Amino acid sequence: MSLSKLLVASLLASVLLFHLVDAAQPAYTQPQGSLLQHIDCNGACSGRCRLSSRPHLCHRACGTCCRRCNCVPPGTAGNQKVCPCYASLTTHGGKRKCP
Repeated sequence: MSLSKLLVASLLASVLLFHLVDAAQPAYTQPQGSLLQHIDCNGACSGRCRLSSRPHLCHRACGTCCRRCNCVPPGTAGNQKVCPCYASLTTHGGKRKCP
C-alpha cells in the first residue's frame, strides 16, 4: 500500500518537473540557418535621416520601424512602396510613424 502511494507521488512529481522544464523554454525559437536576414538598422537609418532637420528624432523613429519591419526604404525620403510594413505604421494620432 505504501509502495503504491510512493509510486504515485514520484510519478506526480516527475510530471510536475517535466511541465516546469517545458514551461521555462521559449515558445518560439528561430531555427539556425534561417533564411531571414536582419538588416543593419543603424546604418540604414543613418542614411535615411542624414538630411533631416531633426536627425535624432528621425533616427529614433526610423530605428523603431526598422526593427519591427526589418526594412528601410532607400533614399532620404519617399520610396514607401518598397517597404509596405514600414509605410503602414502610424502614431496614435494617425500620422505616419516612419520617416
